[in-house]
Amino acid sequence: MKTRVGIIFGGRSGEHEVSIRSAQTVIQQINQEKYEIIPIAVSKEGKWLNSAKSIELLPLEIRQKFNESNGDFAEDKIALLGDTEYDGLVNLTKGESSQPLDVVFPVLHGTYGEDGTIQGLLEMANIPYVGCGVLASACGMDKVFMKSLFRDSELPMCKYVWFLRSEWERNTNAVVSQIEVKLGYPCFVKPANLGSSVGVSKAIDEPTLIKAIELAAEYDRKIIVEENLDMREIECAVIGNESPRASLPGEYIIKSDDKKFLDYTEKYAGTGNNEFIVPAHISDELTAKIQQMAISAYRAIDGSGLARVDFFLRNDSGVLLINEINTLPGMTDSSGFPKMWAGTGLNFPQVIDELIRLAFERHADKSRNKTSF
Repeated sequence: MKTRVGIIFGGRSGEHEVSIRSAQTVIQQINQEKYEIIPIAVSKEGKWLNSAKSIELLPLEIRQKFNESNGDFAEDKIALLGDTEYDGLVNLTKGESSQPLDVVFPVLHGTYGEDGTIQGLLEMANIPYVGCGVLASACGMDKVFMKSLFRDSELPMCKYVWFLRSEWERNTNAVVSQIEVKLGYPCFVKPANLGSSVGVSKAIDEPTLIKAIELAAEYDRKIIVEENLDMREIECAVIGNESPRASLPGEYIIKSDDKKFLDYTEKYAGTGNNEFIVPAHISDELTAKIQQMAISAYRAIDGSGLARVDFFLRNDSGVLLINEINTLPGMTDSSGFPKMWAGTGLNFPQVIDELIRLAFERHADKSRNKTSF
């Protein structure tokens, strides 16, 4: 009997389109001899769609594949918490019959997907799910809290400043002055709770700083500004629960010097101006250090399931700095996470198998906890 896997994608996030691309890749790569796939999309407005409407968001070849292997989804419905007739999150098929999902794979990025909110829903529904729990997801999403945990774990980082959108709107000059004194130019401005380089800009002077902050403030109430470094960007993928393991590191190589940083377009538009190589061209000693620091960062946020950890390797001093952790990294055909595991000897179908196994393992472990006294 196949394991029923609910793949949730889309979402009310600036990374909605990236999530759809990630879901497409997961659906293409998952072993459909072992798993029955139930697509569950969340619209940009936060509406949950049934399977028939969900697959409409996917490319034609994926829709055709579903119709061939799963039949017609036209009558399927999704029941969420609050429906007293059913337990938790289930897939309702063909009117009255109810078939619960065995596990959920939330292929969601950014807010309302990677920040602990969907994880909380799934915890309440008492259903196994792929990825980090509520706490790790929330801390991994918020770059400010994440860096606080990294600091407590004595992980080295670049200099940064953070502030609230309300502070910016109340006293713009004070915020600009603080950034200029502590960081100077150039610097990078980011929404604190988003990924895929959405809302990220490089500021080279006061006018571009103001413009960059205004852009970031459109996506989040909390903004973080980081110092500019002459560096290489190295990534490392992590999989596991109590005993996590790290992949070989990878590195994006930007081919054209006129591209200032790896922004959203450069990552996903297929411009051909960048290449992701695994393993990164670094020493064995540095590889081991990156893997060790990646696992330390993973444990610092109490990670489980999977994550991708990003590093800065300074060109001027050779110092390795941790940048951030992504608890639901991109899984598109151009994403680093699956490529790093492929380079380490684990193909994507095997990665998916392992992530689902870890989801069941974590759920079984949590089920040991008493809920009454």
